Amino acid sequence: MILTIVIILTFLFMEFVAWFMHKYVMHGFAWELHRDHHKRDGNDSFLEMNDFFFVFFAALSMIAFSIWSYASSSVALGVGIGISIYGLVYTFIHEIFIHQRVKVLSRTKSKYLLGLRRAHKIHHKHLGKHEGECFGMLWIPLKYFK
Repeated sequence: MILTIVIILTFLFMEFVAWFMHKYVMHGFAWELHRDHHKRDGNDSFLEMNDFFFVFFAALSMIAFSIWSYASSSVALGVGIGISIYGLVYTFIHEIFIHQRVKVLSRTKSKYLLGLRRAHKIHHKHLGKHEGECFGMLWIPLKYFK
């Protein structure tokens, strides 16, 4: 029971972590790594410098799994699983669905998915690191669902 609760709470907390990292780190001191993600003319390769942020989040998950394997802590296991699940959902929503790195769900009628795509397009209308909006991934303002 505690494992399930920790997984769910970690998953939910990761949305805040992703928002904070996006707004204050990616659009802050680490802009040089994130800038290519905002280029209008596209990128020359499948990978972007922005993809290196994946390493940071993967490291958090690996640290939690390492603590679990060393100390048999169900909390650490739950944190590792919660971060991993968030990473999988993020990859599917952001990389595959929104940016269409793999062409799936391009003709969806889901109001939720269309709202996510609309909010992310609003975020990308700003090419610079300032004046951005919609830094979250899964929870966005209701106005984008209309």
